[in-house]
Amino acid sequence: MDNKETQLAVEIKDVSFQYGTRRVLEEITFSINKGSFLGLVGPNGSGKSTLIKIMLGLLQPQTGSIKLFGERIDKFQRWDKIGFVSQKANSFNSGFPATVFEVVSMGLFGKVGLFRFLNRSHKEKVKEVIESVGMTEYIHQNIGELSGGQQQRVFIARALVSEPELLILDEPTVGVDASSVRNFYDMLSELNKEKKITLVLVTHDIGAMTDHVTDVACLNKHLHFHGNSKEFGENQNLSDFYGHDVHLLTHNHSHGGH
Repeated sequence: MDNKETQLAVEIKDVSFQYGTRRVLEEITFSINKGSFLGLVGPNGSGKSTLIKIMLGLLQPQTGSIKLFGERIDKFQRWDKIGFVSQKANSFNSGFPATVFEVVSMGLFGKVGLFRFLNRSHKEKVKEVIESVGMTEYIHQNIGELSGGQQQRVFIARALVSEPELLILDEPTVGVDASSVRNFYDMLSELNKEKKITLVLVTHDIGAMTDHVTDVACLNKHLHFHGNSKEFGENQNLSDFYGHDVHLLTHNHSHGGH
């Protein structure tokens, strides 16, 4: 049996961060178990994106420490184990001339090199992850012709093709129509259960999120809650986290296998 530390994908201890004199994170401590699906929630300006940047090694905290898969972040080399999907809405050029297959293939550049050709096994892997996000019928379609929700599925496939063990998604449903959001969360839940990928989902969509995630971390400068999604759904003090009344809407869908 592995020791406890190797069972953790992420370990955050006493992390504080400030931009200039503005304190954004205050002594944040929690860990993310391998194989879990964590929803990271909190109001605008609560420090969610800053914490994600610290977890990705893009920002360095003023105090505290981060470990990824049991290793201190400053010593961590295996960045191929971590996938990241950012908010697409404002950053993607919908006129970009590439098919779904080509966009997903870009996720392999780190492994095969930028100007090298994909071999057969690479191409099979690309097709496999496109199928896993339900986009096979669009494989030869131009990315710019797809809806926002379909494009986000493609970006998730691009992150998955390098076979990460941890996938971080920062507000992935921004710009995605409401009817696609539930299917999108279903797909993430399936990836978590079937492929055992550890997921961290940053979202404002508390109701839909609690139907799918296994754990919740609620952030507003301080860590106000960290526990399983059932406890979070039963918690009556959400307004304390947000500074105003929040109504938690759980949809109680009967998902197959949930």
